[in-house]
Amino acid sequence: MTVRKKGTQRRGERGTIAVRGYGLTSWSRGFVDVVEGRGADGESVADSRRITKARRYFRDRHLRGLRIGAGQVTASVEGTQLEPFDVILTTRTVDTATLATLLRERRAVDELMLLTRGEQPPTLGELLVPTESADVETDCTCPDEAPRCIHALVTCYEVAAEIDRTPLTLLTVMGTDLRALLAEIDSRPAETRMSDDAGPSDSLRPDDFYGSTSTLPPLPSPSRMNPLTALDGAELRAALRATGVAPADIAETIDELGDLYDRLTVDDS
Repeated sequence: MTVRKKGTQRRGERGTIAVRGYGLTSWSRGFVDVVEGRGADGESVADSRRITKARRYFRDRHLRGLRIGAGQVTASVEGTQLEPFDVILTTRTVDTATLATLLRERRAVDELMLLTRGEQPPTLGELLVPTESADVETDCTCPDEAPRCIHALVTCYEVAAEIDRTPLTLLTVMGTDLRALLAEIDSRPAETRMSDDAGPSDSLRPDDFYGSTSTLPPLPSPSRMNPLTALDGAELRAALRATGVAPADIAETIDELGDLYDRLTVDDS
């Protein structure tokens, strides 16, 4: 039996078909775990039957008109009736000022820079990702009275897939955004800035987010080393053979590389 991960591909009679995935990143998995997880009373928030069917709905693209706003998500999901069901997700939003304060206290303001590269920094994730089922409330026009109906689960999976693609989505879902966070950090009193340790986070400004006017740190000064002796010689010989160097010429080639490296690293003084 072949085990297939979320987001991989399956092969059918007509060729290779892409399988939709979600929960592929830590923030997305955390969001899904809260939606599917266990409540404070020990009862499952979502049962396995509904989860299985919701995953099939997600793969088959039953959701229409996904709209992700600050602290609220709306969508329509095609179900067993002619008209689609309307779903609303409401989150227990974070306070932007409090979030900025916590990031400063944990010396993690510079993690905001990582978001623009599509990364999901850990400290920011700990402060943003919902931690209990009550953090995400769901409402649906379907007759199912379960805490998490199939259509609400599908909507949550679509949100998780968006978080996988764009981590900034989680900020919106939790009621904040990058610009507001940067503005809040930049608006702190001058005396507070002076008391903080100097670091990359002090130069973050909404008008110069990419640091075009920032002073670059000095270049590192690593200790000298000879890669021909410090690294695996067998790997080097294998690499030389792969480039077409004859076995009889490998020793001479290594000597020539050593001479070249000495010339590259010679002290100008």
